Amino acid sequence: MKSFEELVQMKSTKTIAVACANDPEVLEAIRQATELGLARFLLVDTEENCAALPEFVSASGACEVYPVKSTHVAIREAVKAAGDGRADALMKGHIDTASLLREVLRDDNGLKTGKTISHVAVFEFPEFDRLLFVTDAAMNIAPDLKQKKDILVNAVAVAHRMGLHEPVVAPLSAVEVVNPAMPSSTDAALLTMMYQRGQIKGCIVDGPLAFDNAISVASAKAKGITSDSAGQADILLVPNIEAGNVLYKSFMYFGRAKVGAVIEGAKVPIILTSRADSAESKLYSIALASI
Repeated sequence: MKSFEELVQMKSTKTIAVACANDPEVLEAIRQATELGLARFLLVDTEENCAALPEFVSASGACEVYPVKSTHVAIREAVKAAGDGRADALMKGHIDTASLLREVLRDDNGLKTGKTISHVAVFEFPEFDRLLFVTDAAMNIAPDLKQKKDILVNAVAVAHRMGLHEPVVAPLSAVEVVNPAMPSSTDAALLTMMYQRGQIKGCIVDGPLAFDNAISVASAKAKGITSDSAGQADILLVPNIEAGNVLYKSFMYFGRAKVGAVIEGAKVPIILTSRADSAESKLYSIALASI
């Protein structure tokens, strides 16, 4: 896939449990998703909020409403629905991220798999020839080498489901050479060696690369980097959450990028968009989780 337009054409019968859905942008995304046939929804919220849901919810055969006593119970029940198989994905509504993740990471809800859970964002730019993945911009603060490998594998799994059978992964650093004083460069080199030794499969790993060398063939050539994959990155593996968060928001606010994102590594995909994200971004995230 090279655009979100292709993604939203994918029909699905998956059910997404939404914790506290009564938010205008969330509801607009759900309305569009049901019209497009992207998913079905289990809307879990307080009795008061459920009573105030818009008319399209009751009119849609793709939405089931589950009223509960409190916001805390709504979060727990939505997570429980995803854990016991009543829902195929989980979505954050009008609640803070920490409240949802506390429930997701409990040992008794059936969502933990023993894998590293990580955030995978997919961007579409007005003038770029491919979708670009960024990971991890929201979950893991300062991942070690093992966690970076897991984060990489999670992103590759998402890319595979979007039709990229051998995505190019660029572990980012500030330089394209190994500098022992810069842990991001040594980790990138080790990940590349792991790929070369067959410890990472289903992709091409090439690093360390600075951002410009990862996405621009001309920049890589200008710096004398001899690699078939330099400048061809599909997945940007950032060294820490600060770099990922700044890159994510720069893409959105300065690059005018469209974005969809999903948490990978749990039993089901988790849609963890910001409360400030638009209905469009939430729709693309729903589509991403549905595949």
